[in-house]
This record gives sequence, C-alpha cells and structure tokens, in this order.
Amino acid sequence: MNLTTLLDMAVDGFGDRTVLGGTRDGLSAEGLRKAARHGAAVLMQSGASALLYVGANGPAFPVALLAAAVAGVPFVPVNYRLGEEQLGALLAGHPGALGIADERHAPVVGPAVTRLMTPEAWFTKTTATDVPGRPVREPEPESTAVIIYTSGTTSAPKGVLLRHDNLVSYVIGTVEFAGAGAEEASLLCVPPYHIAAVSNVLTNLYAGRRLVPLETFSPECWLNLVRSERVTNAMVVPTVLARLMAAPGANRSVPSLRTLAYGGAAMPPRVIERALREWPQVGFVNAYGLTETSSTVSVLGPDEHRSAFAATSPAARARLHSAGRPIPGVEVEIRGPDGAALPAGTSGRIWVRGAQVSGSYAGQEPASGDSWFDTRDLGHVDDEGFLFVEGREDDTIIRGAENIAPAEIEDVLLRQPGIADAVVVGVPDEEWGQRVEAVVTPEPGAELDPDLLRETVRESLRGSKTPDRITVWAELPRTDTGKIRRKDVAAQLAR
Repeated sequence: MNLTTLLDMAVDGFGDRTVLGGTRDGLSAEGLRKAARHGAAVLMQSGASALLYVGANGPAFPVALLAAAVAGVPFVPVNYRLGEEQLGALLAGHPGALGIADERHAPVVGPAVTRLMTPEAWFTKTTATDVPGRPVREPEPESTAVIIYTSGTTSAPKGVLLRHDNLVSYVIGTVEFAGAGAEEASLLCVPPYHIAAVSNVLTNLYAGRRLVPLETFSPECWLNLVRSERVTNAMVVPTVLARLMAAPGANRSVPSLRTLAYGGAAMPPRVIERALREWPQVGFVNAYGLTETSSTVSVLGPDEHRSAFAATSPAARARLHSAGRPIPGVEVEIRGPDGAALPAGTSGRIWVRGAQVSGSYAGQEPASGDSWFDTRDLGHVDDEGFLFVEGREDDTIIRGAENIAPAEIEDVLLRQPGIADAVVVGVPDEEWGQRVEAVVTPEPGAELDPDLLRETVRESLRGSKTPDRITVWAELPRTDTGKIRRKDVAAQLAR
C-alpha cells in the first residue's frame, strides 16, 4: 500500500463528503483526489524529482502532499522561517525539484527549482475543472514519500526519509477507516514542516474528518475558528495551549471541541492541569513521537488524563505527565549504555521498533525494516508500562562526574507560583566542566526572586542539582513547534 491507496479508499468510502476546507467551499474526497491527480500531472510534465513546499498552512499543503504521492516523487516541506543561508543549503540538496513558495521566499527558492508556484497559484491550478487523466506512475511502498528535516536544536538538521509503507502503517494502525462522523472537523495549526502536520492530513482523510487549516496563529484566531467551523478535533504544541490558557480576556468557550491532542515538546504541568479544569468536556491526548517514527508511538488518552488528574496517590497522579503507553504495533524498550534492556523504574535511552519507524536519513544507508531505533531521548517506564520522557540525552549536563537531567530541575521550577516558563542548561565551567544554570520567565504581573527559587530547588533536590545561577528573562527562544532552543540559551548565558 501507498498514500494513494488511502486517497482512493477515501473516495470509495465517502467520495462526496467534504474533507478539506470550509463546509460551504471545501473540497470533497473526490475533489481532493482530482486536485492531487492534476498536481501529479504538473509534476510529471515538468520532470520534477521532488516537490518542495515552503509556506504556511493552507489548502495547498494537503493537495501538494497527495499530488507528490500520486506522482511518485518525494514531498519535502521546508521550514519557511529559516534564514536565507539555511534555506538555500536545504534547497541545494534537491536539484530538479518543483517548488511551491510564497512571494517572500521566491527570491531564494526560485533559482533552486525547475519551476516555482505560489501556494495560491498551485491550489487554483490543481482545482481547475480541466483535470487530466490519472498518471500512470504508481509509487512502490518502499519508496520515499516525504522528507522532513529535523529541527536542528541540538545538531545540524537531517533529512528524515519516510517511506510510503511507514506512513501507511501508522495511519491504518491508529485510525479506524471512515470512523469519523460527517459533522466532525479537525483544525490543522501545526507547521507543514512538522511530522504532526503530515500525519494529521493523512489520518483525518482516512477517518473521513474534514480538515480545516489555520494559516496564522493567535489565541483569538484559534478560538474563533474552532467555534465558527465547529471543530471537534485539534492538535497543538504546548506553547499554543499555554497561550490559549493565558490569553487575557479571551472567550475560551469551545462547545464543539471533543478531542485535543498535544505533543512536540514537554507540557508544563500547570498548563495541562488548567486546561483540564477549563475544558471539562474535552478529551486530552498526549502524543509522544518523532519525525523518524512517522509521528506518534505512545499515547496518554483522555480517560487516563482524567483518572490521573483525579488521583490521590503520587504514583497515579504522576502519570498525568507521562507519555502514556505504546500504540498497537510499536514496541518500546528502555536500555542502558551497554544496550541491555532495563527494568521498570530505571532511566535509560528510549528505543522503539515497528513498521511505522523509519530511522533513515538522506545520505545514509537505509535502516532495516525490523531494526530498533534509538530515539536519543531519556526516559523510564513505571510498573504498569507508562512511559515517562525525561528529555534528550544531548541535553544532559555533566557536572564533574555526575550526569544531571535538566527536566528534573525544570519540573520543580515550573511548579512554582509565578513561573510561566523555565529551562535548565549546562554552561562551560573551568572547575566542574559544566555548571548548572536556569532561566525562568514570569507570569504577567509576577515578580520572581532567583535566590528564593534556588532554595526551593535545593529543598526538593540535592545541592549538586541546584542551579548555580537563575536568571529571569521576558521569554525563552523556542522553535515554531515549541522546543526550547537550548543552544541559544546556553550561548547567551556563557557570554
């Protein structure tokens, strides 16, 4: 099977149902397939080796993803917020590609591609009435469907190769075909270059749920669109949920919303706890996954959120901040430095295996289909199989001979009144190798005392984990998907 199979199934199952856009002017499943086939014809006629997408969310994005699949060429969504030098470097790796980019990026993208179209021009052309016949090319399940570049927060961005069979395995393993009601709608507000955006297009199409793209985020726009389009499902990164909960004077009434998934970065405890109180009718889902795993590998579901939130025992309550349990078809192991599996409650590296796992990168030998993949995330499982993600191993601070996990200290800080955000990093130190430093941001109107915060950490954790210095900033540098730019923080603190 390949991605075109999912599209054909949607047409056969609910061809007349609107699956993209507004209720009045959206595309049906049949209309989406026609647009994808028309786009594929454009790609094949131009001889394009790939389809690059450099732009924000919008109806052109799902059409482009599926058109590339029908044409049998890789779809490459690129971070449109990159600087010219970084963007140019990524584009240079895809000679002979056709590009879709907004006018702002045209001067950089145009010279690197065989043909350039704006998202608006692409969507207009592909949804025209003169749709050509079905392209004859049929992609092999083992061929590359999508190439997504990692965020590069701890190293240079790498192009993750996701095959058709990886993505199809994820979709059919996690979603019931045609399982959504005709009235259901899903809000797409994750950037196109994030794996969650790609997986949202595919899973909602397969389920028969209408997809509503949100091009530009603000709390007011998000809330208004949820209400006006009667959105039932949405996925956000933690910073978006934090902004929704903190927006002063906002009307947070979302009567149609049934399910809200979140992931991509650590969720501050007080944010999810406030959301659970504010939206009692919403089922929350914490989805842990990576680009290399075609999205989610572990889920904390709605019932688990509510039971953990209501629990009185510390162990049960702690599961509210876990990543839940592995999804069907995925195996998870915690391993030590020697590669041996570790028992429950012991921290180590998180390894995963399953048909949806790629673990392959551009320019490297492809990984075996049944190989275990080292996520390079640290974590542990409890005695009931709940996975707790403790952060990237690359983030570990080595102070003297002791390894210190920033997440443990950040958790203490984020529980303190008045703190909106926090990060802990290692800064070079002549005596210890690295010293522990923290940066916190205040909630509106709050005043933070760094000395008192250090004492609070010392009372909760031992002295070696107490930050040598705590600095107050107005905000922390983050990626568009909510990940803290730790390298930038550490560099500024080291000045």
